[in-house]
Amino acid sequence: MLDFRVSTFIELCRTRNYTKTAENLHMTQPAVSQHIKYLEEFYECKLFSYNKKVLSITEQGEALYKYLITMSSDANKIKTEIKEIDPSKRTLHFGATFTIGEYIIPKIVSAICTEYPEVNISFIIRDTSELLEELKKGNIDFAFIEGFFEKTEYENYLFSKEKFVGICAANNPIATEVTEFEDIVKERIILRESGSGTRDIFEKILYDNNLSLSNFSKKYELENISLIKELVKENKGISFIYERAVEKEIATRKIATINLQNFFEEREFNFVFLKESIHREEYKRWYDFMKKVYDNSK
Repeated sequence: MLDFRVSTFIELCRTRNYTKTAENLHMTQPAVSQHIKYLEEFYECKLFSYNKKVLSITEQGEALYKYLITMSSDANKIKTEIKEIDPSKRTLHFGATFTIGEYIIPKIVSAICTEYPEVNISFIIRDTSELLEELKKGNIDFAFIEGFFEKTEYENYLFSKEKFVGICAANNPIATEVTEFEDIVKERIILRESGSGTRDIFEKILYDNNLSLSNFSKKYELENISLIKELVKENKGISFIYERAVEKEIATRKIATINLQNFFEEREFNFVFLKESIHREEYKRWYDFMKKVYDNSK
């Protein structure tokens, strides 16, 4: 169990506001100040500073925050494990971004059920930013991330490399043509919501080709991958997605990949957890097991 003043420090790092921190923790603002003063005296350094009335975290504060986030997450896991000494009550908490969660994790969960029938599972699907926040809060042990994240801040292992493709209906004329990026803006683009890994990748691809979403006059933004695929199949628009998510549709010729000139994109799926975690070896064992399951399923 961590010192209660650590929780105050972590919350202040998140809010950058003493009043908001006091409200979130249901305490007085002077109490927040006392907790921070205690920690600054204990660590013999300034953790926060004001610059033109804006609260900033010092370099020492940033370093302490990273350590305490990991310690807080580990403390939450320890609390859970103590309650779950009985193997029949043990729970593995993890999450994944949407493509991984829908098209890769099912086989992994099935394998866990077979090999470790005593282990319970709590699994969530979220956007990259939400999963990283769940990691910091200690709500999940590890996560499978597609798209961009700050690798230097997390322990991460490459899980796979996946092809990222443009897709259209099989009866769309561009399915049989060599197409340039300037031509696809005439189509309706059907894409994931802002914050999703696939959306971030697609926007970067557009940027690299001197384009942006504003070049598309017709756009749909949808959270559901299955709905995106259905609309593409019905020739209501085009999309960009991991090939892994449309393997069946491509095989049955309901969806075709767009043959874009000079275009090849391959992106990483990563297994991610907090740095310096005391559970590092356990997480690494789960990575090895899940990677083996995935490689054998190809």
